[in-house]
Amino acid sequence: MEGLKGISESTNKKLFIVALLAPMVLLFIVFGKEAWTYSSGFLGALTIFSLLRGQMNWLTKKKKFKRGIAATLLLLEAIFFFLIPLGAIISMLIDVFSNTEIDINEIYHQSITTLDAIGDKIGVDLSRGDGIFMKQILPTLAKLGQGVTTKLVMGVYSFFVNGVVLLFILFFMLCEQDCFEAAIKELLPFSSKNKAIVIDETKRIIVANAIGIPLLAIIQGAFAYVGYLIFGIEAALFYGVLTAFASIIPMLGTMVVWVPLVISLIVAGNWPMAIGLGIYGFLIIGGVDNLARFILQKKLADIHPLITVFGVILGLSIFGFWGIIFGPLLLSLALLLLNMFRHDYIPGSVAQPRITAVQEEKAPAILEKGINWIKKGKREKK
Repeated sequence: MEGLKGISESTNKKLFIVALLAPMVLLFIVFGKEAWTYSSGFLGALTIFSLLRGQMNWLTKKKKFKRGIAATLLLLEAIFFFLIPLGAIISMLIDVFSNTEIDINEIYHQSITTLDAIGDKIGVDLSRGDGIFMKQILPTLAKLGQGVTTKLVMGVYSFFVNGVVLLFILFFMLCEQDCFEAAIKELLPFSSKNKAIVIDETKRIIVANAIGIPLLAIIQGAFAYVGYLIFGIEAALFYGVLTAFASIIPMLGTMVVWVPLVISLIVAGNWPMAIGLGIYGFLIIGGVDNLARFILQKKLADIHPLITVFGVILGLSIFGFWGIIFGPLLLSLALLLLNMFRHDYIPGSVAQPRITAVQEEKAPAILEKGINWIKKGKREKK
């Protein structure tokens, strides 16, 4: 009888949990569908909260600020250091694309001229399929340009609306920091040790994606823009922006922009500028990328480049401008949770409970090896 009673209580408990969770899930689906437009604001609030929570603790616990005053100060910091720079970048993008006129016929004739010039040098008629080029490829490019313009307009509206939502949510997250963090820790379905790993890994992922990706793109785009001005590239700002976006592409990176520009200068017969831009692109633009990554990765987590690329592609289609940050961030978090699930619940899994690598973690081991090598040399001398 006691066994039957235990089974009955266990069944009732499961039914109660299901009865409680089912309407909760249904309500989340109903409200989530309507609130999806503002999802970027909520994600932005979470991202900036993760970056500012340490400052909030310092202001409230060490400096004894009231939570409302501290949250207001950090809100102003978020506006000046996050939203205003991002808004300036978006305004620049709109200005670049709106002032860039795309003449399909001119593109067609320039393309055929370029193909003929290259074909004459290698002895092959490259423009033989110009009918297909004119009828299929160019209209596709025109539609793509129209789609980009439409997305820019929609993205501007989304940016400002979600910016307001972000600030509103962020304020209350900061004011209710302890309750919010306690709820997150309770809901994570992992052991205490792995909860700490998830939280620490999430911070690294957020910093790497929210700061690392945009900062690297801006640095490379700025150096590329200067180079394009020096070597006489028309619409230098436009190509500088494209170079910034191309910096997320693994292996090739910014070469997908400046190499075609070098080829166009060669075809035009401007060999000095072509050689100069080629050297500048290889040494300066490429060198800045390597140097900036080396410096930043000492402080930022190292995210796999494929996560960045596919995250940005998917993020832009889902979130618009915000997707540059949130796409790689959410994809990284999804892989992190998958790794944690494999590590905790699949016997014999080879998954590691982390997906990032920080260069600082390798430093102590290298330093220890160096110290041991020095000590060994001293012993041998004795």
